[in-house]
Parts: sequence; C-alpha cells; structure tokens
Amino acid sequence: MNPLTARLEALASPAIGLGCMNLSHGYGSPLPEAEALHALDAAFDMGYRHFDTATLYGATANERLVGKALAGRRGEILLASKCGMAMDPELGRKVIDGRPETLYRLCEASLARLGTDHLDLYYLHRWDKGVPVEESVGALARLVEQGKVRAIGLSEVSAATLRRARNEHPIAAVQSEYSLWTRNPEIGLIEACREADTALVAFSPLGRGFLAGAVEDPSRLEEGDMRRGMPRFSAENLPRNLRLLAAFTALAEKLGMTPGQLALAWLRARGDDILPIPGSRNVDHMRENLAAERLPLAPASVARLNAMLTPDQVAGARYGEAQQAEVDTEEFGEPGVTS
Repeated sequence: MNPLTARLEALASPAIGLGCMNLSHGYGSPLPEAEALHALDAAFDMGYRHFDTATLYGATANERLVGKALAGRRGEILLASKCGMAMDPELGRKVIDGRPETLYRLCEASLARLGTDHLDLYYLHRWDKGVPVEESVGALARLVEQGKVRAIGLSEVSAATLRRARNEHPIAAVQSEYSLWTRNPEIGLIEACREADTALVAFSPLGRGFLAGAVEDPSRLEEGDMRRGMPRFSAENLPRNLRLLAAFTALAEKLGMTPGQLALAWLRARGDDILPIPGSRNVDHMRENLAAERLPLAPASVARLNAMLTPDQVAGARYGEAQQAEVDTEEFGEPGVTS
C-alpha cells in the first residue's frame, strides 16, 4: 500500500490536507506568529492531519512555525516537508540544488526546525536539472534507510521524470498544481502516478484564491504577493478569466456550496488518489475547505465542471518565464499536447 495513503488511513485523516505555505510565504506579509499558531491549532482541532511545509517557505520560518504549533502532536499527524530549493542567505536569493550533500544538510536542518526525528513525507521541491533525478532520489532513499524519512515525494515534475525517479526508489507522492483552471497533470502525470500507486497531492486547488472569488483586482494584491508576477492575474488577463468564473460561481450556489468547496469537491471526484492541500490564513476558510470532504458531486455536475475553465479558455500562463524555467511539468500547447 502507498505509504502516504496508509499513514493517512492509520490517522483516520480526511483526504484534504493543509498547505501551510501562505502563513509565511508567497502572498504578501507573513501572518504574525501568534495568529499563525492559533490558525494551526484550530486546523488540528477541526480535523486536519496532513500538514505540508518546506524549507523554502518564509526562508525556513514556516518550518519553525509548524514545528512549534504541532509540538506534542507529532504522532497524530502526517508531516511533509521539501528540500532542494531554499533561500541562500549569502546570495540573498532562491537556489535550486539537488546534490546529495545538499539534500542531507537540508534534511538535518528541517528535522531540527520541526522538532522531530523523521518526516513522514519528504519531497524534492524542484528537480535540479544539473543533477540526474536518479542521483537526487538516491540521496533521499538513503535518508529512508537511515529512518529520517518515511516516504519520498517529487514536486512539479513530468510523467517522464517520475518514471525515471521511481526506477531508483518508490515515489509515494507527486505534488503538483492542480485545479479546475490548471489541468496540466491530466496531460500525462496522473496516468504515470496511477501506474505505480503514487498519490497526486494537489497544491493551489483553489487556483491561488481565484476559484474562491478572492482576487478581483490585481492592483489590490499586496506588494510581495507572488500572483503579481503570474500572467493569469495580470490587468489584461484577470478580467477575461473573471468572466469565465461566473458560470462556476452560479453552479456552486445552485448546489448549495461555496465556490471554494465546489473546486475541492471537483478534485475529490477525480479520484481517491488525488489529495488536495488548500492553504488559508483564515480559520473559517480552513473549516469551509475541510467540509468539502463530505460534499460528493453527481456525475452530471462533474461533467458540467469539466467543460468550464478549460485550458483553451483560460487567459494567460500559470507561471511567468522565470518560474516556468524551474519546473518540469508538461504544458498545454507543447507538440503533441492538446486540451
């Protein structure tokens, strides 16, 4: 059995987990620590058991935050973190480095920040294209042998890279952006995951807030918000995308759900091996997201949603040029790829 899903089953965990990134990183100013700790405490109390963080987030601040919040609860959660992409304090910028010696060092530092002797799931955050993926995965496999990591994951990789990696060691999960308006995993990754009993952990399942109706004017995004550099949120593209959102919002109202819940219910309908990890700073939104676990969709509703916000309808790429160069995912518009 897949070690990720086995761990979730042992914890009687919902399939929906919590992405912790935006408490510290990516969406403007970090939440004050007291508020962030309160949010994580509330998330645990309401039933979240899968908590996802990374060395990169908040330049290690998010791991320290999660470690502090979940102290004393380690045996009751699935704890996931990531390596291979971090802020370099000397260079003052993000660095992708998949060399074994770097991954060993990053793992030791993560364990210390999180206050634990092992990680349930440890992802290679980005494939360092200057290092064979087999070499990086081999290093993570040695961490498994040492008991510091229970299962290995990859993030933002293609089906071909997953197939190479799993020849070195079983891959429990691939984390990739997946939502109604970002369907890249459907090109080939989901099929490759299912070939080898690899779970797909869907980050940004609410379209970075777009599907929940949280972004209506790009000029109102806070300085430092990563969406400012994403083409779909530009002043040119966002109004076009908002026009597409109206039918989705209307269907959510008809079904008695919030738009965010409908986005999560659609993902859950894609298969039990699709595990969304929505993030939020707001406790009420966390509770709302988790409630989507109990909101199944009829086949007719799934079919209607499948025809909305399709790749040929959405305006703008999901990443800007610099971020796109960091990932290894299949893209719509590539030769042989159709929507």
